Amino acid sequence: MHKPTISRRIFVIFNTVLLTAITLLGIIPFIHLLSVSLSSNTAAMAGEVKLWPVGFNFDAYRYLGEKVEFFRSLGVSVERVVLGTAVNMFLCFVTAYPLSKSVDQFKFRTVYVWFFAITMFFGGGLIPTYIIVKNTGLIDSIWALILPGALNVWNMVLMLNFFRTIPRELDEAATIDGAGHWRILWRIYLPVSLPSIATIGLFTIVGHWNSWFDGILYLNSPEKYPLQTYLSTLIMSINSQMTSVSIEQIKAMENLSEKTLQTAQIFMGALPIMVVYPFLQKYFVKGMTVGSVKE
Repeated sequence: MHKPTISRRIFVIFNTVLLTAITLLGIIPFIHLLSVSLSSNTAAMAGEVKLWPVGFNFDAYRYLGEKVEFFRSLGVSVERVVLGTAVNMFLCFVTAYPLSKSVDQFKFRTVYVWFFAITMFFGGGLIPTYIIVKNTGLIDSIWALILPGALNVWNMVLMLNFFRTIPRELDEAATIDGAGHWRILWRIYLPVSLPSIATIGLFTIVGHWNSWFDGILYLNSPEKYPLQTYLSTLIMSINSQMTSVSIEQIKAMENLSEKTLQTAQIFMGALPIMVVYPFLQKYFVKGMTVGSVKE
């Protein structure tokens, strides 16, 4: 085994320092959020909290967690993420597959691509969208949060371009063996597209989990709010709620403030995504067409 050269050692040290710094830049903000949410009201408002809680307490999380509405909205968010991701990914696959074909295979491919691309730059606006959702009977239902954005055109374009990198020989070999388009899509295209699927799936999950404004627009019943919508309304109403509680309740929540609640909200909102991401990360570094035909 050859001894590493000086230039190689410098390169490894530089890479290690750089990647460590980038990692810390990503982790430190979350540590700060957690520290603020676990600190006292006085320390949080005075800006004394850095990377360690000052006046350690769980009042913010206790205030959120003891409410039945919190867990109910958490269930709505989970339902939305599961249903929304399934619908988004299915429509993304079945739309990207035919549009990834060449013009000689799909005659009007260019027309359809432009049809979808235009929607990325021009939209009907908030009021027309609300009227459509209302007239289709989706108001105050979980589907009002899913169907209006059922097909994300940007994700579809990413998947389309990925499909176009798959060797055409795979199509030809499958067709000769008698496979139809559905079988080719589900048995050939998708298994070799795991890196792209994981990336688009993560974008979709994050989008559904973080969305809150459409809940305010389309849902009339607070008990149907997803977590982010519930937390946003909770923050807006915390001051009025504090004026109506008893002295004993105020003393029990003396370390509670708008800032600690906001940081608890942000951390709780980001936690599920931080848990999901490591399971998808391994697909990002895999080959484009592992096990397929190579030219």
